Amino acid sequence: MQTVGLLKRLLVMIYDGLLLFSLVFLSSALLMAIYKFGIAPDSFFEISQAEGNSRVLSNFARVLGLIIVGVNSIAVSYFFFGWFWTHGGQTPGMKAWSLYLIKPDGKFVDWKISAQRYAASLLSWAVFGLGFTWILLNRKQLAWHDSLSNTRVVKHKPQKN
Repeated sequence: MQTVGLLKRLLVMIYDGLLLFSLVFLSSALLMAIYKFGIAPDSFFEISQAEGNSRVLSNFARVLGLIIVGVNSIAVSYFFFGWFWTHGGQTPGMKAWSLYLIKPDGKFVDWKISAQRYAASLLSWAVFGLGFTWILLNRKQLAWHDSLSNTRVVKHKPQKN
């Protein structure tokens, strides 16, 4: 099983990132519209100039709206990757380069493993991408999230589950 190096993974990340950005943008815009016009008018975009409790409540509503958009971004990202990883082992970017995400036994991952991989990839990003650049130091070309979730990105089609 030959794993894939950093350059191809970066190209896949760019491809998938563009698609994911559009999904996150659209879903966040929808949530913002629902929140602003249905739940907390005049609280999402403007900092309140009101006095006392009104100002506190308005600013709280604004912070809550930002938290909702942040959680939406993480959730949409997880379901984007999780769906593609569990349904054929390829995101659209991986499909363009004929790459597959598999378990060591050569089968596609399930939702449990995709959740582990997604959480571990957040860790890889959280340390300024060090988890990804680890591919250059690891002789098996494994990123931190590959090792932590016991998965591999390979160049050949695996057997079906």
